[in-house]
Amino acid sequence: MEVIKRDGSIVEFNKHKIREAILKAMKYGSGIYLPDIAKLIANDAEKYFKDENETPTIYKIESYVYERLVHYGQSITAKSYEGYRAVQSFKRNINTTDESILGLIQKTNEDVLKENSNKNSVIAATQRDLIAGEVSKDISRRRLIPPHLVQAHDEGAIHWHDMDYTLSPIFNCCLINLEDMLNNGTVINDKLVESPKSFGTACTVTTQIIAQVASNQYGGQSITIKHLAKFLRVTYDKYYKFYMEKYNNEELAKDLANDMKMKDLRDGVQTIRYQLSTLQTTNGQAPFSTIYLEIEEGNEYEEEMALICEEMIKQRLEGMKNYKGQEIGEAFPKLVYLLDEHNCLEGGKYDYITKLAAECTAKRLVPDYQSAKIMRMNYEGNTFPPMGCRSHLSPWKDGNGDYKWYGRFNQGVISLNLPQIGIISNGDMELFWELLDQRLDLCKEALITRHNMLLGTVSDVSPIHWQHGAIARLEKGEAIDKLLNEGYSTLSLGYVGIHEMVQAMLGVSHTTPEGEKFALEVMNHMKDACDEWKKETGLGFGLYGTPAENLIYRFCRLDKARFGEIKNVTDRLYYTNSYHVHVCEEIDAFSKLKFESQFHGISLGGCISYVEVPDLTRNVEAVESLINFIYHNIQYAEINTKPDICYSCGYTGEIKLDENLEWYCPSCGNREESEMQVMRRTCGYIGTNFWNKGRTAEIGDRVLHL
Repeated sequence: MEVIKRDGSIVEFNKHKIREAILKAMKYGSGIYLPDIAKLIANDAEKYFKDENETPTIYKIESYVYERLVHYGQSITAKSYEGYRAVQSFKRNINTTDESILGLIQKTNEDVLKENSNKNSVIAATQRDLIAGEVSKDISRRRLIPPHLVQAHDEGAIHWHDMDYTLSPIFNCCLINLEDMLNNGTVINDKLVESPKSFGTACTVTTQIIAQVASNQYGGQSITIKHLAKFLRVTYDKYYKFYMEKYNNEELAKDLANDMKMKDLRDGVQTIRYQLSTLQTTNGQAPFSTIYLEIEEGNEYEEEMALICEEMIKQRLEGMKNYKGQEIGEAFPKLVYLLDEHNCLEGGKYDYITKLAAECTAKRLVPDYQSAKIMRMNYEGNTFPPMGCRSHLSPWKDGNGDYKWYGRFNQGVISLNLPQIGIISNGDMELFWELLDQRLDLCKEALITRHNMLLGTVSDVSPIHWQHGAIARLEKGEAIDKLLNEGYSTLSLGYVGIHEMVQAMLGVSHTTPEGEKFALEVMNHMKDACDEWKKETGLGFGLYGTPAENLIYRFCRLDKARFGEIKNVTDRLYYTNSYHVHVCEEIDAFSKLKFESQFHGISLGGCISYVEVPDLTRNVEAVESLINFIYHNIQYAEINTKPDICYSCGYTGEIKLDENLEWYCPSCGNREESEMQVMRRTCGYIGTNFWNKGRTAEIGDRVLHL
């Protein structure tokens, strides 16, 4: 028996290909793996078409298979089989981007327009980046990513993050080795930049480094003020020498040098703030930058670190002004303040800075807080910043046995849709664990595929990263492979929807004893998988609580379309981020932080928790209580307020959300998004350019925890 292929050629009928196609739809789509059914339908097809008088086409055979799947009660697999056919058809197409790009230009493609709340998709430069991303995504889907992984992504089984950058030999997020670059000099646009001779110059160079780094990767980049502290001393020493030579009076020289140091401090911090808020990278947005505010006791530059911390917070508290001269907040840089014994509000010598930070949090949503106490428990006695908003490195030692954090990075993220596994399993624990392992295998394959795409990349693709110190100092033309292996950089297994997964399986929240036990079992199972993969491959796999700015909407939308509306699972427009307590659940701030803290020690590749609070600008003591609690109980947390402003009438407070998910000023009724600033914690970063429907609904549903 023969078959007419899509191109018109004729080949021998092969029932094994039918069976394989059905098995792929089961394994990578529906999750209902029934090899006997696949074999039965393949045999049915062979019998059916053998009796026909004319040679069947591929299309006719595929339609028959679809109908037989439905006949045997496999409607979910039938839909997945249809998806598999669509992927195969898609990969044969030459041009598949017209519709998505025109939708972007005509402002009808919400998936792209509001995928990132820090990208203003109206701006021409941002549109250019988004258009390039659509083309890159198209080529990656058709030519680079294996078909079954594309199907798993399309079915919402997994999510291949940043697919629009997959085509490029670049990575996700990093900790910039600013110490090396400032102390030993660097090269920017082929121009040698020597070690700075003042704090102000060091700050200017730092912003240029961040701009270059951000333009050559797609995730966040973090620096620590510890690497800048030395240069505040350099400023002081320079002016002390100058005034001693001029006046030959030690006391006068000290006073004047200190005055100049403080001026340079203020000017330098202001430079960083304004540059990182106003710069636009080639990604069409401000750099996703994070500054780590730490004071290391006993460090040679401890005093300078404290001064920089204080000034960073003071200036953030002041805010900036919009085009009308109205005071507004800043989304970037993100500030992460490290709490330790000396500043945890228990009589330490730097408590005064923490009190200032509490005031700033109440008014400006930042800084976020990291506990040195808990960090040291989880990371072999070390503290270090997140890469961007939440991604954390695993401990790694150099040839001398010293821990290294700066100059390391994350290769990429693949996220797992946990609610979908729960929906398909429908309370069947045996099926759940079997399907979870299948999906974990998919994630592993996808992460290794991403890793393999980076192998062979030469340092020339981004000299600032690979040749001039941000990550390494490789030779021209040298491959970056050694930095991709042996755990030096990380690969992240993300996850979404612990809450909905537990609801789908047990019908209860994961804050109940029964739900909590199951949630922790699943979390530990995923962590164990990452540890096993790491041993097997030598690659730096880690479990990562996905930020999921857009993904909570995408996963839920796909599952609702496929499985219908399921109470407490798909009955909203979004799933819950990672292990978080559902945003509608009534729970006090301290209980929420304590409950979620147990997941931090499992999700070591990335985690963050938050609490929603009312306006506490007149009750900063409440913020201080939360800060002290964070220090003793949880690794990394944020305190969310609503510091909005209406540009039309000047109202400050909470901009409201109506039943149609549209924002409006409660004072004057203004509904023009361009005439208001709505600042909300989106997923670790602060978003200011509005969100898709799912994330907007999630923001609107958030209850107060205090």
